[in-house]
Amino acid sequence: MKQKVVITRKLPKEASDKLREMYEVDEWPHEDAPIPRDVLKEKLAEASGLLCLLTEEMDEEMISCAKNLKVISNMAAGYNNIDIAAASKNGIAVTNTPGVLTETTADLTFALLMATARRIPEAENYLKNGEWKTWSPMQLTGQDVFGATLGIIGLGRIGESVAKRAKGFDMKILYHNRSRKPESEKELGIEYTDFQTLLTESDFVCIMTPLTPQTKNLIGEDELALMKETSILLNTARGGIVDEKALYQALANHEIWAAGLDVFEKEPIELDHPLLTLPNVVTLPHIGSASIKTRKKMADLAVENLTAVLEDRTPRHLVTLKQEK
Repeated sequence: MKQKVVITRKLPKEASDKLREMYEVDEWPHEDAPIPRDVLKEKLAEASGLLCLLTEEMDEEMISCAKNLKVISNMAAGYNNIDIAAASKNGIAVTNTPGVLTETTADLTFALLMATARRIPEAENYLKNGEWKTWSPMQLTGQDVFGATLGIIGLGRIGESVAKRAKGFDMKILYHNRSRKPESEKELGIEYTDFQTLLTESDFVCIMTPLTPQTKNLIGEDELALMKETSILLNTARGGIVDEKALYQALANHEIWAAGLDVFEKEPIELDHPLLTLPNVVTLPHIGSASIKTRKKMADLAVENLTAVLEDRTPRHLVTLKQEK
């Protein structure tokens, strides 16, 4: 009898077909609607493998319902949607898909930096709404990128790739990380600094750190108060790292100049969220890794990880070891 695999969102056909060759596959057929929690609970009762996204909260309650589950294959670099301790306690391996999305996410991060600094969405709306009547010296003026100072919080693979792009704009690059990276400093010409100095000296503050209990609300009222009035905050990591109420106040009161956000504490963000009312915020629907090639690579890697565990092999990217139940 074939093992059962649950997929929580419609994957590229090539990826799901690989699983169908080996397993009984139950794939949620909707691309734009997440699987309801009660439906997923029911499907997991007999499942050996789960391929899920960040939209699925695999907490202790959900994991306890999956008595036969051997692996949770998360199609994402992050895994803050999964209770790792509960998975480990229940003998469930957890895997993720880092690496393949690095360059694509760095591209999006720098695009968001440029769009926010030069007010590109605002300018497009200005034109399309018929407001462009003439040219004037200070009309829709933004902030310079070339030669500015970029501060990166969290120098992982994506952070390093953002730094490489910034070098092409002759930016001074500061970084703060849990540990110094001398090789990266030498290779990229970047400078390690403490957290407070990064906030006070940077023209652009770019969040690249994972969401952990230690980084929850890392950027709040006190941190925003340290930033320049002309500075821009960028977040393409996780929404919970920024206190959104404090960010709204800082932007509304012009304590910082602007923000570019690809992630939010609650996703999708509610359309009546105060941040969406501000002209100095560029918002995106969590599309950091959203290129066709990268999303296919992520799906293939998630399938590869899941299959490895179910076939008693070591997956390429293991977050927590599968233990005996």
